[in-house]
Amino acid sequence: MNVLGIIPARYGSTRLEGKPLLDICGKPMIQHVYEQAKKLLNHVVVATDDERIVKVVEDFGGHVVMTSADHNTGTNRCLEAYRVYAKRHEQKFDVIVNIQGDEPLLDPEQIRLLISCFYDGITEMATLVIPVKESDTSFAKSGVFVVLDRLKNALYFSRSVIPFVRDADTSEWQKKHTFYKHIGMYAFKPESLVEFASLLQTSLEVAESLEQNRWLENGKKIKVEITEIETLGVDTQEDLERVRKIMDASSK
Repeated sequence: MNVLGIIPARYGSTRLEGKPLLDICGKPMIQHVYEQAKKLLNHVVVATDDERIVKVVEDFGGHVVMTSADHNTGTNRCLEAYRVYAKRHEQKFDVIVNIQGDEPLLDPEQIRLLISCFYDGITEMATLVIPVKESDTSFAKSGVFVVLDRLKNALYFSRSVIPFVRDADTSEWQKKHTFYKHIGMYAFKPESLVEFASLLQTSLEVAESLEQNRWLENGKKIKVEITEIETLGVDTQEDLERVRKIMDASSK
């Protein structure tokens, strides 16, 4: 199976400006993500709209595609990068993986698990979730939650905790149900990525500000695999310092 990993990377960020280029133990964050993805994938490319990111990726020897600044979603940016990269390298791909550019602690095993969803031959789009631990009493304060059917297809994504457990205090919910948080890594068949990007925004997508609901609202399926590997995205200065400490400790 020929797989292309695409890492969308924008310079602008409302909470942490220029975060793909922020230093973590001597390397820019985007380089850490790229190198982790390359441990599993032969083909990895950064998709950006900023010349500063282009230069940094080229300087460390990575592949990069300059994309339009007008894309309103990472998925649309991935589509443009896929088309450019596939033509440039004369490659045909079976699966395209959209990898978050702000997770320098990315575990290649997560990518492998995500790709495994496509071995059935019918999956068009896939993503990952992680079970919420019972010890996490503050789990409802942030994150995107997912409910699944018995075949591990997503039923719905929400920024609210779902499902609602009736006739139970919220402190008891985790004893009555396993809650899943979404990990924002997606994979598509190429034709499905093209179809997804061509669909108009839907009301559920707009309401939740979650583009994956567009696919579900159009009657499509999203295959879900469950990982136990924790992730740590960098959205704030505090997140950045946590990652720096983790990487610094692991290098000793």
